[in-house]
Amino acid sequence: MNWLLVVVGAVVGAPLRYLTDRAVQARHDSVFPWGTFVVNAVACLVLGLLTGALLVGAASSRLGPLLGTGLCGALSTYSTFSYETLRLAERGWRFLAVANVAASVLVGLGSVHLGSQVARALFA
Repeated sequence: MNWLLVVVGAVVGAPLRYLTDRAVQARHDSVFPWGTFVVNAVACLVLGLLTGALLVGAASSRLGPLLGTGLCGALSTYSTFSYETLRLAERGWRFLAVANVAASVLVGLGSVHLGSQVARALFA
């Protein structure tokens, strides 16, 4: 049954990623992949909130596969992040490539930590 929850979450997460990426990127006249950066940060925040809620027993264990693996797994995108970073480096924008890696990792870790702490504070 968990596989069905993952599928349902992914059915929502994948189009949400695409639409959010396009909407964010359309607002920035930049070679920096802002759309991918934003969807990955949001997925980390949601995963942090979910994890924090699960750890304090404030969320059903069924939400893990639905929102964690399904929604967040489809919303976030390591492959696109990797591809866009490689393209930046290949086109000579090495500083932006390094900045994308550093900022994505730092913001991702910060977002998941913040989400976890907020959930624990709200539900503990």
